Amino acid sequence: MSSGISEKPVVKLVDVYKKYKLGEAEFQALRGVNLEVRKGEFVAVMGPSGSGKTTLLNIMGLIDRPSSGKVFIDGLDTTKLSDFELAKIRNTKIGFVFQSFNLINRLTVYENIELPLLVRGLSKAERERLVISALLKVGGDISWLRKKPLQLSGGQQQRVAIARALVTNPSFILADEPTGNLDRASGKIVMSTFVGLNKQGQTIVMVTHDPEVAHCAQKILYIKDGRIIKVEEQVDFSKCILNTQS
Repeated sequence: MSSGISEKPVVKLVDVYKKYKLGEAEFQALRGVNLEVRKGEFVAVMGPSGSGKTTLLNIMGLIDRPSSGKVFIDGLDTTKLSDFELAKIRNTKIGFVFQSFNLINRLTVYENIELPLLVRGLSKAERERLVISALLKVGGDISWLRKKPLQLSGGQQQRVAIARALVTNPSFILADEPTGNLDRASGKIVMSTFVGLNKQGQTIVMVTHDPEVAHCAQKILYIKDGRIIKVEEQVDFSKCILNTQS
């Protein structure tokens, strides 16, 4: 477990509800969620399909707005911010990692990692320094930079996606089923990357359906029917995919 956890929450949800219109009916995706993720924590979110996991991640990532309640990012109440202001926070404070990598296959690995930096007005040399630093931090190889994503394995592509999330030095990373499209060996590599980043102080919130992946985190939130029903504070790391055999 990381020893660098602070009491200050990087993201805080207060009584968050989210409902969607489904034709004439309404669907309550989140029902009164209260949650704090502190700086330096590694939190996993588990629950059955349709329980609200991805909705929770989208709310935390400011991709979606709550129907009611408040979302604080680094102490800032985001509830009444404009779409432009929310986009700026997403670009500067939040890194995203997706199950399907979401890399642009016509761009090189270098260009994919560089994308979040292009709106910042940085020099080419500074962008290059940050791209290389991010790739090395996730255990990537410099030789990948000029390749296209499809020339890499799935595990390598996901590490490129993690580097892209890291390149802006975000307050926290949101990962949605980051091992869902990977075989077990590649999944282990990706989880080793996340555990290593967390040990360096990176805050991570990860949705997963895999208990062996969830047990690599320090805390597991169990969600059902849009509510957090259980919080496992003392996670048994021996059950982590990095320590189990199959």
